[in-house]
Amino acid sequence: MPWVSEEMCVGCGLCVEECPVGAISLQENDIATINDDECIRCGHCHEVCPEEAVRHDSERIPIEVEANVGKTRKLLEHFHTPAEQLALLERMVRYFTKERKVAEQSIEEVKKLMAELE
Repeated sequence: MPWVSEEMCVGCGLCVEECPVGAISLQENDIATINDDECIRCGHCHEVCPEEAVRHDSERIPIEVEANVGKTRKLLEHFHTPAEQLALLERMVRYFTKERKVAEQSIEEVKKLMAELE
């Protein structure tokens, strides 16, 4: 999913104008934002942005990992014994394992869709 780097966006509005489904808008601070639910992932915003402010998902991996670990650390505050904390960490591993399985199976299904088009 594309996203907009607030530090790089100059608010020119080219991405807003070029988005074929109207998924991009300018916030009050003239920074573009992409509505994930409406975005069709066509790539037009990447192509037209003169500042390269429209970024790719893969760049967010470290940010999302940090957020996940931060959330886990915050949850640990509610558990006081090492046994309780370990149990929480095991549940978090199961949760993220499930998320990985969902992603892997989704990828396989999308590949099947690709094969149907070939």
